[in-house]
Amino acid sequence: MNTRTVMHDADIARALTRISHEILESNKGPEGLVLLGIPTRGVTLANRIGPLVSEFGGAPVPVGSLDVTMYRDDLHRNPTRAPRKTEIPAGGIDGKTVVLVDDVLFSGRSIRAALDALQDIGRPAAVRLATLIDRGHRELPIRPDFVGKNLPSSRDERVNVRLAETDGVEEVTIES
Repeated sequence: MNTRTVMHDADIARALTRISHEILESNKGPEGLVLLGIPTRGVTLANRIGPLVSEFGGAPVPVGSLDVTMYRDDLHRNPTRAPRKTEIPAGGIDGKTVVLVDDVLFSGRSIRAALDALQDIGRPAAVRLATLIDRGHRELPIRPDFVGKNLPSSRDERVNVRLAETDGVEEVTIES
């Protein structure tokens, strides 16, 4: 197996800073924003982006998590997937601009599941997608609004995002 590192800690930090600025610019400020991370690493990324958006925008931006496990269309293939906690910020999502945050966008199926999960929680004014890595190979018509890095890859390769909070190391690698 061949593994190469495509992003280091400084690259990830720069990408998250850029995404934070883009979110603020797109929303014309922090008002009405809610960030929801998709477990596991999407939650970690949302918890990093939230304070940056708050700092750059000058107002607090609520951050939560959205478990999509029970909305996935591949549960029959992976029934051992354990549900994670969904935490919606106190103000809810009705009428807000929700930014879903995930680590890697591949087929788009996790995001489809997240959109279904959101419908059960409330009615946002708009839903946007921020992802650290977009590797292509979409199976559904889903496109990220904010991307840290476009990383063309083959279907045979595996993209791994490792973050200090969950993995003890900060990097993005491709295994072939």
